Amino acid sequence: MAQQVKIFAGNASPELGKAIAEAYGTTLGDLSIQRFADTELGPSFNESVRGCAVFLIQSTNPPAENLMELMLMVDAAKRASAASVTIVMPYFGYARQDRKDKPRVSIGAKVVADFIQSVGTDRLMTCDLHAGQIQGFFDIPVDHLDGATVSAPYIKSLGLDDLIFASPDVGGVVRTRAFAKKFGAEIVVCDKMRLRANEIASMQVIGDVTGMNVVLVDDIVDTAGTICKAAELLMERGAKSVRAVITHGVLSGPAHERIRNSVLEELVITDTIPLKQENHKIKVISLANLFAQAIRNVVTHESISSLFI
Repeated sequence: MAQQVKIFAGNASPELGKAIAEAYGTTLGDLSIQRFADTELGPSFNESVRGCAVFLIQSTNPPAENLMELMLMVDAAKRASAASVTIVMPYFGYARQDRKDKPRVSIGAKVVADFIQSVGTDRLMTCDLHAGQIQGFFDIPVDHLDGATVSAPYIKSLGLDDLIFASPDVGGVVRTRAFAKKFGAEIVVCDKMRLRANEIASMQVIGDVTGMNVVLVDDIVDTAGTICKAAELLMERGAKSVRAVITHGVLSGPAHERIRNSVLEELVITDTIPLKQENHKIKVISLANLFAQAIRNVVTHESISSLFI
């Protein structure tokens, strides 16, 4: 008899959770999350999960509350005798804090990894980590899915000639090269210097984009300062058009206004984080089928290497 699979979603990812469950061929499980007067959270499962393979879907944006909610969900499932508990975390918060880049700071990604493991999580499934080496912070299996699996076909469907890909910073070169390889195209790099977080001092383009349709590739767009400045610079350097493909649309603060007023043709993002407001320049592509296929392959013990970065 095949093990029963149950999929639940937290408050951060209800729509994506529902879409993943539907793509898998089931419905979301019944979960309640009580909120006390002081905002303390108390999740409870309203159906049996005994002996089941439980998948908990929750992105961590904003990270503090949603991460705590997810950890309590894992604990509740383990205490209810679930056979296994897999966290499906489309967006892994704190992934930008993956190393000590200055004295006396925390490595947030490692703290979150320890937190996830401490509650008894059996497996983590995520997409486009800011730094792939974060997988090494875990002693449990990590399925690191590739958002380009769904975004690359969309770019191909546009039928653009003279295509070239751009990394908005030096750190994203490997990611951009991997994306460009799917098209047999070249890449350029926007080299930026920051004075402080979310504030760019200067930027320059390494490579020639004259007469080219440029696609900027990155994992996260937060305040959109970098991506909009890079697009403007690329157009100044002679690009025919500039669009951006980003996995995680954090879109904080002035991001939406910057994107609307930018030279970007469009910003293509996925639904790892719900879009908080409409924006005519933003196109959202769903990762539901990708995660559903990964869940299916995990349950049936089939390879999911084609879904990895």
